[in-house]
Amino acid sequence: MNAPTSPDLRAALRRNGYAFVTADVMRGLLDAATLDDWSAFAASWNELGDDAYLAARGRHRRRRHAVFAAGADGTIHHEPHQPHYQSLAYNALQGDIERWFEPVAPAIADGASLQRILAFCRASFGALAPEVRQWRIEAHQFRIEARADEAGEPTPEGVHRDGVDYVLVLLVARENIERGTTTIHAPDGRELGQFTLARPFDAALVDDHRVFHGVTPVIPKDPGQAAHRDVLVVTFKAG
Repeated sequence: MNAPTSPDLRAALRRNGYAFVTADVMRGLLDAATLDDWSAFAASWNELGDDAYLAARGRHRRRRHAVFAAGADGTIHHEPHQPHYQSLAYNALQGDIERWFEPVAPAIADGASLQRILAFCRASFGALAPEVRQWRIEAHQFRIEARADEAGEPTPEGVHRDGVDYVLVLLVARENIERGTTTIHAPDGRELGQFTLARPFDAALVDDHRVFHGVTPVIPKDPGQAAHRDVLVVTFKAG
């Protein structure tokens, strides 16, 4: 499946190591009006399982996970379910362990919305690294919940790198949420930019070799109502 990409977006990633994309632009790049399964895709965040590894450290979020592979011809294959692994060098909170999460539901993993997003990433990141013949792709559905007595932590490990080549963070929904600003940092800690993913399809793209990223905690606008932030995170790594 082919997906359009933007020369301006690639130029920003080459120049700065990151790019923020507004919903209006991202919808056009994904041809979102043709994604007839988007409602079901977004609703699938209501079916995420608990992140038991994080709960063991006194924090809370929900997630599902899937792995794909993309070859030089652009074909994207859904791989068998497998664990997510990061070394301590990249995740001081949960590194050096295999973490098994509930899989992304097959209808979602193979559906038009996620496949279009993956194809867009392959086109964008592949243009930046044309020498890569094979990509390992991981897709993470995250729901961060906030309560009156406890802020939600989109990045409990703090400002970090993921240990991959490229990252896409795409907002799917925000319900009764304030804050949650994505920040980009140089290796020496200097802040290079910030952007709040506020509308569905707002996105951040990151060159993980060059910059670090994090997200500020989220709090409820109305403490008496349920509050959550839903994002899709897609990582691409050569090999």
